[in-house]
Amino acid sequence: MAKFQSNVLAAGLCVLGSALCAPAHAGTVMDEIRERGQVVCLVNSNSPGFSVPDSNGVYQGFNPQFCRMAAAAIFGDAGKADIRGIGFSDSMKTIVSGEADMASRSITATGTRDADPGMAFVVTTFFDGQGFMVPKSLGITAASGLGGATVCAEEGSTTLSNVADWFSDRGMDYKIENIADKTARLQAFFGGKCDVLSSDLTALASDRLLAEKPDDFMLLPDIISNEPLAIVTRPDHQLEGAIFWAFQVMLWAEELNITSSNVDAIVADLGNQPKAVQRLLGRDAAMGEMAAKLGLNENWAVEVIRQVGNYDEVFQNTIGTASPMAIDRAVTPNRLSSKGGLHYPYPIR
Repeated sequence: MAKFQSNVLAAGLCVLGSALCAPAHAGTVMDEIRERGQVVCLVNSNSPGFSVPDSNGVYQGFNPQFCRMAAAAIFGDAGKADIRGIGFSDSMKTIVSGEADMASRSITATGTRDADPGMAFVVTTFFDGQGFMVPKSLGITAASGLGGATVCAEEGSTTLSNVADWFSDRGMDYKIENIADKTARLQAFFGGKCDVLSSDLTALASDRLLAEKPDDFMLLPDIISNEPLAIVTRPDHQLEGAIFWAFQVMLWAEELNITSSNVDAIVADLGNQPKAVQRLLGRDAAMGEMAAKLGLNENWAVEVIRQVGNYDEVFQNTIGTASPMAIDRAVTPNRLSSKGGLHYPYPIR
C-alpha cells in the first residue's frame, strides 16, 4: 500500500481510537516548498519521450509534466517546478537527504523501498514491465534464446534482481555488466560489450532512439516483471495529498472529457455542467474544501488541467502514437479503468 493511502487508513483508525494515535504530520515539507516558492522535482536526464532537455535546457516529456502538475496544484503556476535531471542511483538518495521534494523519473514502487521512512511512493503514473533489447544481428526473437548472454543493466535498480530471478528460474546461464552511468551503459551495449540490454520496456524503447542506427536493434516480446512507475516524495501528508489528488484530477478530466483547451469554457458555464464536473472545478465545492485542507492554490484543479492537461493529453503529446516513441496506449495497462486499464480515478467529493 502506498504511504499516502496508508495515511488515509491511519487517519480513519485515529478517529475510532484517538487515544492510541500520535499527532498527524502537519506538512513541514510543504511549508518549505511554499517558503522557497518552487517544488524541486527530479527526472531522468536523458530519456527521449520521458524526459529530455530542449535547446534551452528545459526538460520536456512525460515525466516532467507531473512536476509541473505539482507546481500548478500548489502554486497555481506550473512554471514553479524546478526540474532537475539526475541518474537513477542518486535520485532516491537525493529524496531521502531532503535535497529534492519529489521525483518523477520511472522509479518502481516496491515493498522494501516503500518501507523506507525517508521516501513516500505516492501514485503510479505509468504501468510498465521489464524486457530485453538485442541487436537484430543476433537473430534472437524471444528471451528463451538468451542463454549464455551478457546483459547490461543499471546498478541499484530492480532490473538486476528481475534478471537474476528470470534466468535462475529457467536454469539459464548469463553474465551481467552492472553499469550505473546511463551513457556508459548504452555505449557498452551499442558497442557490442553486451549482447542484451534489460530495463523497463518504455526505457528500452526510449534508449533505442539514442542508437546511431535505431533500426539495428529490436525489443523482444517477453515481459518479465511488473513495474509500477511511481512519483516519489519526501514524506509529508500535505505534499503526498497534493500530488495524489492532482493526479486524480488529470484522470477525472480525461474521464469527463475536460481538456486544457475547453476547461475555461466549461468553468464559465459551470452551473449547467454535471455534478461531477461542478465538484471537480468549483471553488465552493470539493476542490475548494481540499485546497483549504491541503494548502493548495484555491483554483488548483482548474490550473492543473489548464496548464498541464488531462492524462491522455500528456500521454499522447509525449509518448503516444504521434510521437517518436509511438506507444499505443490502447494496448497498454495505462488506460482508464472504464476502458479496461489500471488507472482508476478516486472520488473527488
